[in-house]
Amino acid sequence: MTDFVPVAETYDCTDPEARTAGLDAAAAAIAAGGLVLLPTDTVYGVGADAFNPDAVTALLAAKNRGRGMPVPVLIGEASTLAGLVLQTPPAATALAQAFWPGGLTLVLEHAPSLAWDLGDAEGTVAVRLPDDDLTRDLLRRTGPLAVSSANRSGRPAATTAQEAAAQLGEHAAVVLDGGPRTDSAASTIVDCTSPVPRVLRVGAVPVDRLRDAVPELTD
Repeated sequence: MTDFVPVAETYDCTDPEARTAGLDAAAAAIAAGGLVLLPTDTVYGVGADAFNPDAVTALLAAKNRGRGMPVPVLIGEASTLAGLVLQTPPAATALAQAFWPGGLTLVLEHAPSLAWDLGDAEGTVAVRLPDDDLTRDLLRRTGPLAVSSANRSGRPAATTAQEAAAQLGEHAAVVLDGGPRTDSAASTIVDCTSPVPRVLRVGAVPVDRLRDAVPELTD
């Protein structure tokens, strides 16, 4: 007898009725501890409840990724950030105001009271507010999600729902198809845990634009 391999249900979210049904199904899957494949403003991602350690572990396992690369967190509103971090330095506030929603991830010290395990993050969390209406609609229903690019570790990031499903569909309960992502650049990551913010990865937001908001930034 062969083991049953679950097949994720795909929803064409360019259709209004399917979009509503897909958001309902995705929110239910997240609440049940499952994984969801979803579009962001950069590439397709695989998401899990950020506060469910088992779900985050399943996400890492699906990607064949170790705990040494902690999973970033996506939020649906900028105001959510204050509840996730120990403090928001002025530089982080300036960057968020200038580039959120968008392709900028901020690394901050997370609030010690939060019951989550995103990997070996050493007391920090990487947070982003994506510039994608579908993703933010889901985040408003679920709260913060742990989201990583929807690809097996070492393989190219998925820019369509079909590519995401081909790599991780057997691990997910729901696929939200928001159409192809034309900007495949990963987000720029800035570490704001030190007095002088530092660029960890250059991506969708160029360094010179970051310096327009925070001149002291280093790369």
